[in-house]
Amino acid sequence: MAEIASVTQRGKFEPFELQVSRGQVAWHRAVVIFGFNSDVDSSPETIWPGGGLLAFPASPIRMKVSSANANDTSDGTGARTVFIGGLDANHNEISETVTLSGQTAVLTTKFYLHINQAYVLTAGNLNGAAGNIYIGDGTVTAGVPATVYDMIAYDYNDRITGSFTIPAGYTGYVMQGLFSTGQSGGSNPVTGRLVTRGTNNIRMTVAVTVLNNGTADYSFEYPVAIPEKTTLEAQGFGASENNSCSSMFILNLIKNDGA
Repeated sequence: MAEIASVTQRGKFEPFELQVSRGQVAWHRAVVIFGFNSDVDSSPETIWPGGGLLAFPASPIRMKVSSANANDTSDGTGARTVFIGGLDANHNEISETVTLSGQTAVLTTKFYLHINQAYVLTAGNLNGAAGNIYIGDGTVTAGVPATVYDMIAYDYNDRITGSFTIPAGYTGYVMQGLFSTGQSGGSNPVTGRLVTRGTNNIRMTVAVTVLNNGTADYSFEYPVAIPEKTTLEAQGFGASENNSCSSMFILNLIKNDGA
């Protein structure tokens, strides 16, 4: 069967964004980060299923990976292995596959400063995880570590944490951002914001919006540059309690000259 060549390779009519997604533009990579938090209250929270602000280890650690459900194990009906991807002490990208052992924590072989990816890789006949899968540190009780650095929420089978840290040697350009919120009753305002956290640990606001049960969609005509080793994070807080919030941002991750 003849190879189907991209029109870009010949006539150069294919959209640039599609070229990047197809891996046809050297040193460019599209990164799409989704976040969801079903219960945002009046204090700022990261848009992620763990609630509250996302925590970060002070230095790279071997993460403890465990599930709240005993069926997420190497031969169980739920998740059997998960993929973990993140950054090491120098903010270089690292990753590995972890075989689960139910509520008993399994240590990663590598030391992580940040988690950027996590998803179920293989599973039993449930075709996914049987419970929440946690990535963290400290004492593990019923599969939940004392400090949770990230997680794979039940029935999502993928990380839905609105946070991404730019690897060393790259700059992330924010092309688009989205924030939405809803309440079961009432229409009190909810504030959404996109913040950065550099190596100095200071959170800086990049964009902010206020909604009453709605969606804000931003396309940045001039993409916002996020430097290497900087975390980009979606957050929300409401004038009232019990707000459901979701976020999305799209990065064009471009390798720096000389890196």
